[in-house]
Amino acid sequence: MSPDCHVQRAIGRGRLCGVWLGVWVQAVPHALRRHTLKRRHADAGLMEGVTTMVVVVTGGAGFIGSHLVDALVEAGHGVHVIDNLSTGARENLHPRALLHTLDIRSAQVRDMLQDVKPEVVFHQAAQVDVSRSLQDPAQDASVNITGTVNLLHACATSGVRKFIYASSCAVYGDAGNALIGENDPVAPISFYGVSKLTPEAYLRVFAALHGLRFTILRYANVYGPRQTARGEGGVVALFLDRLKRGQPIAIHGDGEQTRDFVYVGDVVRANLAALYRGDEEMVNVSTARGTSVNQLAARLRNLHGSPIAVVNTPPRPGDIRHSRLDNTRARTVLGFAPHYGMEGGLAATYAHVIGRGEK
Repeated sequence: MSPDCHVQRAIGRGRLCGVWLGVWVQAVPHALRRHTLKRRHADAGLMEGVTTMVVVVTGGAGFIGSHLVDALVEAGHGVHVIDNLSTGARENLHPRALLHTLDIRSAQVRDMLQDVKPEVVFHQAAQVDVSRSLQDPAQDASVNITGTVNLLHACATSGVRKFIYASSCAVYGDAGNALIGENDPVAPISFYGVSKLTPEAYLRVFAALHGLRFTILRYANVYGPRQTARGEGGVVALFLDRLKRGQPIAIHGDGEQTRDFVYVGDVVRANLAALYRGDEEMVNVSTARGTSVNQLAARLRNLHGSPIAVVNTPPRPGDIRHSRLDNTRARTVLGFAPHYGMEGGLAATYAHVIGRGEK
């Protein structure tokens, strides 16, 4: 089945995946071991005897993770999800994915991996609220550092071949308005940034000691359908939630701070490419374009078709002033280029949240 057919099947279920899987079917640089699915997948609607890959997605009931799960299932893989549902939602889960309700810090994670024997683990689960990281750095570190180390140790003792880690642009800190490359200095200005950076070092040591392949994906500011406005919600989700409630949108500071907004469907495509490419690489996943918060508000005003009330509030501690990531390496190493500009991605997200236009 072609990649476009996988997308149409996902959209046909009434879910706005926004994922194009063209990168997935490119020639692979090295073959990975395939698994024949066992009877345990039959209950999830997968046919016994189908040769495919078994994968695990942590945080697979959350925003980015659930879109990734959709794409992996539609591509024919056997998908297991680890999620404690603290911020994820069961309704986000693809009906053919198998949920293991576990915390990534739990000792049971190793037992689960040894039973499932996945080829690849996509690590999306995280504490991603910058403000919460400043208020409770120990909790932030417990999830993002200790949880990741626990997962890595479980992978190393369970025969996992590759670990794909969702890192963040927060590791770079505030680098001014420059285009940031992977070799530029890292200087986090929040505990969240620190807790996303630290596992990168652990991952390299686990790779050296245990032969675990890896790809580190440093996400820019991801937005799209299913992103919540609770705590960890990005500015797009927060603005759309307020619009839906008929409330004014709140802009922190003067609104001239810029972000590299990348649509969730493009982030999924980068993850799919990393299944077969980018071993031992660290890669920015971005559009390489900066959009100010004021420009975002203006675009939403055009989509909304009516005036939007705006209130300005004081700047928040830990917020980066400017962030724009170079994606040259992603193009070279993963064959990745974003398919969604701000206009198309924002329109799809607006339609999903506000309930107008495309469903």
